[in-house]
Amino acid sequence: MISKAMEPLIHNNSAVRAMFEEGKQMAAKYGAENVYDFSLGNPNLHPPKEVKQAILDILDTEDPHRVHGYMSNAGFETTRQAVAENLNKRYGSHYTMENIIMVVGAASGLNILLKTILDPDDEVIVFAPFFVEYRNYVSNYYARTVVVPPSPETGFLPRMDAFEERITPKTKAVIINTPNNPTGAIYPAETLKAIGEVLDRKSKEIGHPIYLISDEPYRELVYTDQEVPFVPDYYTNTLIGYSFSKSLSLPGERIGYVVIPSESDNAKEFIEAATIANRVSGSVNAPSLMQLVIERCLDAQVDVPYYKKNAEDLYRIVTEAGFQCVRPQGAFYLWVASPVADEKEFVQAGKEEHLIMVPGSSFAGPGNVRLSFCVSNDMILRSEPAFRALGKKYFG
Repeated sequence: MISKAMEPLIHNNSAVRAMFEEGKQMAAKYGAENVYDFSLGNPNLHPPKEVKQAILDILDTEDPHRVHGYMSNAGFETTRQAVAENLNKRYGSHYTMENIIMVVGAASGLNILLKTILDPDDEVIVFAPFFVEYRNYVSNYYARTVVVPPSPETGFLPRMDAFEERITPKTKAVIINTPNNPTGAIYPAETLKAIGEVLDRKSKEIGHPIYLISDEPYRELVYTDQEVPFVPDYYTNTLIGYSFSKSLSLPGERIGYVVIPSESDNAKEFIEAATIANRVSGSVNAPSLMQLVIERCLDAQVDVPYYKKNAEDLYRIVTEAGFQCVRPQGAFYLWVASPVADEKEFVQAGKEEHLIMVPGSSFAGPGNVRLSFCVSNDMILRSEPAFRALGKKYFG
């Protein structure tokens, strides 16, 4: 028998993955060229050329024992120092390798941070709509996810009044994601400042720190002139979870890092505990080869203009078909308002036109659907007749 804890996870298995699998089945049935799969945030671009060259150079020149062997659970010292110096150069921070732990992607990083913070029955606040797995990560440690409802009228930026009302003595952390999955919104400095002020005030009121966990896999994927503010500048107890899955097109390599600033509460003890959490969670350490690759490629980047064109083309196609959506500022996603109350009905209608969309209820955003545009531009352009046909069903 499986555990009772796993039963609801089987029942509520990720709709994103389910739609992805359905898209593969439809492609086999109708031909891949006749199916328009916008389900998964799986980068379509090759990694930058620097990544391939780094892999070849490391395999040719580095000691195999170092390339493929164990290291400190926090990661190679040289890699961690390189990450710290890169952040310092870009954001004016003052990190050293002690503030960096290399992790198995942002998902593992967030789990490590939550494991370090949470006791059973604690609470973690998230802002809807949010990445579907946050709730599962929190429940891994028998804590509870508290959802702040969305604010469509402000472009899905956090609602400060509803946020503060949901903070209790059990609140241990808040997770934010900017640029955001699924809306593409970038939180401006004013929003981050307001979040920081609320957390400072409430932390003092309840008598323990509330950590702000910034999930940042899309930090470099920006399509406007808007700056992505550096979250630790606005709140001392900020922890960062970062992944190279999107910025270097390496989702399957599972490589990222967490940042624990020295200025944060109990930083020394926190860093030690998080390093142990990295080990006991089963990760042990981040992949050795990819750590050494990242060390050499911190200034490399995928072709962001390619994704910007995808975003612009898909936004045009969808809006010209009659649908309302949020113009994406960053990340990989178009957040589209369903023309009917039940967006799952809309998703089903999309399938009839061979369009694969993900229902917004999977992200605590019912009444919307998510389209991922990290796909080939050719597929986006080929999908235009299908969106037009879908639009005619609702708007004539």
